[in-house]
Amino acid sequence: MSPIEKAREKATILLEALPYIRMFSGSTMVIKFGGHAMVDDDLKRDFALDVILMKYIGIHPVIVHGGGPQIGELLGRLGIPSTFIGGMRVTDDETMDVVEMVLAGKVRQEIVGLINSLGGSAVGLSGRDGGLITGRKVALEKNDRKGMPPEIIDLGRVGEVIAVNTELLSGLALEKFIPVIAPVGADEDGGTLNINADLVAGAVAGALRAKKLILLTDVPGVLRNGELISSMTAAEAGRLTNDGTAVGGMIPKIACCLTALEAGVEKTHIIDGRDPHSVLLEIFTDGGVGTQIIPD
Repeated sequence: MSPIEKAREKATILLEALPYIRMFSGSTMVIKFGGHAMVDDDLKRDFALDVILMKYIGIHPVIVHGGGPQIGELLGRLGIPSTFIGGMRVTDDETMDVVEMVLAGKVRQEIVGLINSLGGSAVGLSGRDGGLITGRKVALEKNDRKGMPPEIIDLGRVGEVIAVNTELLSGLALEKFIPVIAPVGADEDGGTLNINADLVAGAVAGALRAKKLILLTDVPGVLRNGELISSMTAAEAGRLTNDGTAVGGMIPKIACCLTALEAGVEKTHIIDGRDPHSVLLEIFTDGGVGTQIIPD
């Protein structure tokens, strides 16, 4: 390809993005950063550049990050066993200390440092900072005994979101900062809670009435018989979880999207974070990538 042909190709890409830049400028988008994109150096850099570009053109990205593998690795090195029930990590006081150390410390600082080193202005927050995320403990109901009431399983310091301090996040956005949130919250007594990052992202998106909620995963999106479903309504997504099409980790991600839509988010997206610049491809191209779930 000649230099002039390459230049024309770049111009075509920019022109395709132009209506989306116009449409989304001034809006808020919440991105759950997780999966392989968090551990591959090239993908981490691509993601950081994506959110920096979004900020420069007037979009306000808010990042909520995960960190399960990093937590598991440190727990293993410390000789603390990891126990999961129903896909949730049982979090006693000792485990909670490690969770907070990894999420609000190492992982968050790495993301903030990378964005800032590439020309952005990121600010790291724990859900405990400024009353950002208020939560409450959750317990798991196990009902496998016929004719008996369900067994209530105490998961320790595992929580769910009940309130989000949007004033703090909106203030940062107006000051040109990119918030990076570790999914650690506080209960009403000030105790620390370990909250699933998808749940935090959905709650933050809903509270901010975000234009989009984008969940980065390690799969192409929602699949039916091995084929990607590029777009579906909330009702269609709900049926997929009921008929067994959506399985495993996709079930809570769809539930997170549905909760966000109910709270007023305009569109939700489940995309493959293993693809370079997948966030920009979803937002600024006609075809998009992954699966979008829209209101009915």
